[in-house]
Amino acid sequence: MAAIEADQPALYPIRTVSNLTGVNAVTLRAWERRYGLIRPHRTAKGHRLYTQGDIDMIQEVVDLLGTGVSIGQVKGQVGRGRTPPAAGLEPEGDAWHGYQRRMLLAVERFDEPALEAAYSEALALYPVDVVTERLVNPLLRALGERWQERRGGIAEEHFFATYLRNKLGARLHHLATQRARTRLLAACLPGEHHELGLLLFCLAAANHGFGFVILGADTPLDEVAHAQRHARCDGILLSGSVDPTPEVLDALRALVAATAVPVLVGGHAAVRRDAAIRESGALPLGTDLHAVLRRLPQLLAPAR
Repeated sequence: MAAIEADQPALYPIRTVSNLTGVNAVTLRAWERRYGLIRPHRTAKGHRLYTQGDIDMIQEVVDLLGTGVSIGQVKGQVGRGRTPPAAGLEPEGDAWHGYQRRMLLAVERFDEPALEAAYSEALALYPVDVVTERLVNPLLRALGERWQERRGGIAEEHFFATYLRNKLGARLHHLATQRARTRLLAACLPGEHHELGLLLFCLAAANHGFGFVILGADTPLDEVAHAQRHARCDGILLSGSVDPTPEVLDALRALVAATAVPVLVGGHAAVRRDAAIRESGALPLGTDLHAVLRRLPQLLAPAR
C-alpha cells in the first residue's frame, strides 16, 4: 500500500478519477485487487487517492483494451503504447466470444439471472463503453440477424431488449442522482423507434461525468427545442439508424436555428447522411463510441 508523503503531487479521489477516465469505481478496485494494475495512495481511513500518473496509466489501460488486449494481458503491455496484442497471446476475441456465448445461451433459455451474471461480470472488469462495443452491440446484431430464420427469434430479441432497457434505465437513474457539470438533452430522431443505441451511449458518457435528460424514441424536433430551453441543457444529442427524410432534415435545420447550443447527431444515419446533417448546421458523430467520447468535451466547449 502506497504511503502518503508530505511533498507528494496532487491526489484525486476515486469518484473524480472515474469521471475523468470513464472507468467506474468497482472496475478500478477490481483492477487493483485482481491484476495489480494500480497502487493508489490511501488516507488514514483507507480511502483511495490517485496521482495524475495513475490517471494517465488508467487511460492507457482503457486505450489498450480498445485495441483488443484483454484485461489479463494489459499489465505486460502498459508502457508500450497503443499496440496490437503481442504474438503468442490469447486473442481478446476469445474472451468476448465466451461472454457472448454465455449471454446468447441465457437469452435462448430466457434465463435472466444467467444473463445478469455474465453482463455484470463483464461490467466489473471492463469500462462500459468497451463492454458496449465488444459484447452488447455484437449480441444485438446477432439477435437482429437471426430472428427471421429462427423459431422464437422474435421473442428472444424482445426478451434481451427488455432486459437491456431495464438494466440501462436503472444504471442511468442511479447516475442521475450525481450532479454533472455538463448535461445533454438526448432523443431519437423522428421515425427512430429503437432507443437502445441512445441509452447505451448515454450510459457510457455518464461514466465520463456527463448528465442527461432523456426523451427516448421518435421525438418531434420542435419538442426537443422546447425541452432544451426549459431543462437548460448544454447540448442536444440525437440518435438515428434510419436515414432522415427531407422533412426531418428541415426540422433539424429549424432546431439548430432555434437553439444556441450544439446539436449533435449520432448513429448510422449520421454516417450515411453526413453531408446533409452538416448542411443543416448539426454535427454528425458517427458510430465510433470511443472517438465520440473523446471529442464530446471539445464539441460542447462553446456551450460551457
